[in-house]
Amino acid sequence: MIKLAVTIKMTQELASPIYQDALAIRKKVFVEEQGVDISLEIDGEKGPYHYVLYNDGVAVATGRASWENGGWHIQRVATRKQYRGLGFARQLLTKIETDARQAGAKFLTLGAQDTAQGFYTKLGYQVVGAGFIDAGIPHHRMDKKLEF
Repeated sequence: MIKLAVTIKMTQELASPIYQDALAIRKKVFVEEQGVDISLEIDGEKGPYHYVLYNDGVAVATGRASWENGGWHIQRVATRKQYRGLGFARQLLTKIETDARQAGAKFLTLGAQDTAQGFYTKLGYQVVGAGFIDAGIPHHRMDKKLEF
């Protein structure tokens, strides 16, 4: 797949088409592919920054971030199946990190599915503490300190 025109948009408005695109990706990946109950997936929607990466106008990847103890808590990172392995999630997380730095966040934290730990490690995240189960899926907390 050729990467054409990549844009990343963000919203906090639940009525926004950007949020609707984020939700569509999350439902496809988490609910349909991974079997997460919709009531567990769609929670805490009001407040976070909802990001969507578009490739040539197509919503490809998403993630959300919110303030937590002086840093940003990243959640719901997902990429449509046919676009995985092409660097879109990396681009999305780079944008979130840039925005977090500009906002004055001191760190990033997330609960990574154990199968995604290698991906986050390559981006500079480190495993913190013992694992846990979220929505029936093994996870570990991973943090990244933001240097200024």
